Formats: sequence, structure tokens, C-alpha cells
Amino acid sequence: MKLELNPLVDKYMIDGCMRCKYGATLECKVNTWREELETLRQIVLESGLKEEIKWGIPVYTLHNKNIVSISAFKESANLSFFKGVLLKDEEKILTQQGNIQSGRIVKFTNVKEIEKLKDILSSYISEAITIEEKGQKVEMNKNPEPIPEELIAFFEKDPTFKKAFFNLTPGRQRGYIIYFSQSKNPQTRINRIEKYKQQIFEGIGFHDNYKSKK
Repeated sequence: MKLELNPLVDKYMIDGCMRCKYGATLECKVNTWREELETLRQIVLESGLKEEIKWGIPVYTLHNKNIVSISAFKESANLSFFKGVLLKDEEKILTQQGNIQSGRIVKFTNVKEIEKLKDILSSYISEAITIEEKGQKVEMNKNPEPIPEELIAFFEKDPTFKKAFFNLTPGRQRGYIIYFSQSKNPQTRINRIEKYKQQIFEGIGFHDNYKSKK
């Protein structure tokens, strides 16, 4: 099978997602995990999915529907399944990222781990494709957490911040809302919003580099 490489993904492998100040620098997380990401890329491409860039990372689609993505965190290279919660996961390799309801990820820290699981990953990708072809849906939480008043006040003061927040994926929005709302102290909620405001503008989720936070 001839693999159809997307030049935008080639650029990602060199410069990273460019959503933070470390893009195109030696400190970019993609530099740490480039070999692992390239190995995952080859496995996914062999499934016949279309390679695209969305949210700054490689996303693999079927008839414009997102199936899987690859990305770099500070501590790992990751293969993410958009409807991972529907996978059987007989090998118990999937983990939930934060409070995301639908997606599930597999984390890797070296190429040997990936190569050892190559056949399993391929079967999981095939299962994910079948799930999409059958039109299976994830039943999402019908009662999402309310937006804290402090965040609403930030939106009213800065419409561009509001737009950036709602441009995040639903899972990333929910992650921030839960974190901001956890404190009962209004000033603490305000401080948390201030701290992560720039990260929201950059399209980065609260849990995207969770382990690097203090």
C-alpha cells in the first residue's frame, strides 16, 4: 500500500504544533518524541486513513470523521482514539485523559514499546474504523458542569478570550470548567483563570501537559 503523506504533518514533525512559544525550537516536545511519533504515524497510515492537521496535531480521518490522532506530551508520545470509550480494549492499554468522556489514549516512552504493540494498535485502529462506519455514537453527559461566574465575567470583559475558550474541544472546555470550579474561594477561581488564560488562547487543554503543572 502506498502511504499518502501530508506535508503539513512533515512540518509538524520538524516544528511541532506551534501553539506555544516552544514551537520550532529545541524545547518543543515533538523533538523529544519524534522517533516515537514517526513510528505511530506509519502504523496509522497503514490503515488507509487520511492524514490531516487539526488543532495543530496530526489527525487521521475517514470521510471527514476523526478516528485517531498522534501527539506529544512532555512525558510521552500518544496515540489517541476519538471514540476510544467504545473500543473493547481487550489488552487494557487505553487510558482516560482527564475528564474527556469519549477519547482514550495510549502513551509511549520508547519505540520498542510501540513496535511490540504494533499488531494490537493496528487492530484497535481497525475496530475504531468499524465503529465509525457503523455510525456508533458516544452517549455524552447530558448535564455538563455549569460555567463559574468568574469565567463568565472574564468572557464579558474580553470577547476574544470567550471565542478562544469555545474554540477548544468540548473535553478541553470541561477540563478547565471543572478545575476552575473546584475552589470555593472566588479569588482562587479568578487566579486560576488568569494563570491559564494564555494557555487557552493557544488552544492547549488543561490536561495536555498536566504533569508539568505545579
